[in-house]
Amino acid sequence: MAEIYSPRPGRAEKLKDVMLDAGGRRRTAQVERVWHHDGRPILKFSGIDSIGDAELWTGADVLVDEADRMIPGDGEYSHRDLIGCRVVADAPLGVVAGVEDYGGTPLLRVATSQGREVLVPFARAICREIDIKEKIIRVDLPEGLLDL
Repeated sequence: MAEIYSPRPGRAEKLKDVMLDAGGRRRTAQVERVWHHDGRPILKFSGIDSIGDAELWTGADVLVDEADRMIPGDGEYSHRDLIGCRVVADAPLGVVAGVEDYGGTPLLRVATSQGREVLVPFARAICREIDIKEKIIRVDLPEGLLDL
């Protein structure tokens, strides 16, 4: 299963030539087929034809050429740009480790310095300032969110 860091639905189906990167081990690959299981895309790559072959690439990043990267529109942000941003409420909260997107409001998966993980809705009412260049997101958290 893959996680697609794109705000636009159907992105997985548009992938063609990609680079697989598993901790520095790299390989070019062509997406042969895409299907979905439990709401997440599964990618079949040409030349990776057995479960054993696929297991070698478990957890690999699927990278696209910069020229093939979808450019977000005004007020949109790619998941790739959000990951690594510092999240600041009244005090620093943590760093965006991932973005969970299940069709509703996306959730920023924030890794705190205490080793916890907090899910912060990526909504304008909460994420008041987003500065991708400075890699910072200023948030106004609803009461009790950190207690969940």
